[in-house]
This record gives sequence, C-alpha cells and structure tokens, in this order.
Amino acid sequence: MNFLLRLLTWWNSQTLGTQLFTWRNGQKVGEDAQGNAFYQTRDGKRRWVIYNGECEASRVSADWHGWLHFTWDEPPTKVALTHKEWEKPHQENLTGSALAYAPAGSIRRATPVERRDYEAWSPE
Repeated sequence: MNFLLRLLTWWNSQTLGTQLFTWRNGQKVGEDAQGNAFYQTRDGKRRWVIYNGECEASRVSADWHGWLHFTWDEPPTKVALTHKEWEKPHQENLTGSALAYAPAGSIRRATPVERRDYEAWSPE
C-alpha cells in the first residue's frame, strides 16, 4: 500500500520519480529535527528536501530554508547558525488545523469566553 501511495501521490513524502532522481543524482547533506532529509546534486547546483511525512513547506526551519535557497553555502550540519536568546523555536504553520490560533471569544475555542462588550441585535 505504501508503494501505491508513493506512486500516485506527491503529498506523502516523495514520489517514485523523485526517489529515482535522488538515488541517481542526490547526495545527502543532512536531516533536521523533524526527520526531513536534505539533498543536493553532486555539483551543488540543485538542492531539495524529502519531507518526513506530509509535504508542508512551513515544516522546514529557517536554518535549512536559507541553505535550500542558496542564502548561504554551508548547511546547518557543518556551520551552525547563531541564534539569539529572544528567538522562539521553529514551529510549522498551523493555519487550518485544530492547533491554529483562536482569539478569546472565537467559536472555534473549546470554551469560548462570554463577551459583554456588545449586545446582539434582534429584530422586533
């Protein structure tokens, strides 16, 4: 079943074509904390990521994003980036999921806060 999913879908890790291209031309550079694997061609002109699970671009941390887009030459496995103490850890985009931010009073919260700053209009 896993083979069939990889053959027919692109959102479950990698397709069969991507796996063949990676096997023939790819050179593994490293992995991030989420298990995503990063590759480049032997001449270093192309870089790509094989996601561990669902393909969601926001799952790539800023360190690896900079390497993927040729902002810096060395991957984070060779030269670690310096982080400030005020920086928060990387978090994927949760929009549209159950863990998305919902402000106080939102109907998406499990226990919505009762609001008293307005009165609902009702027709006579």
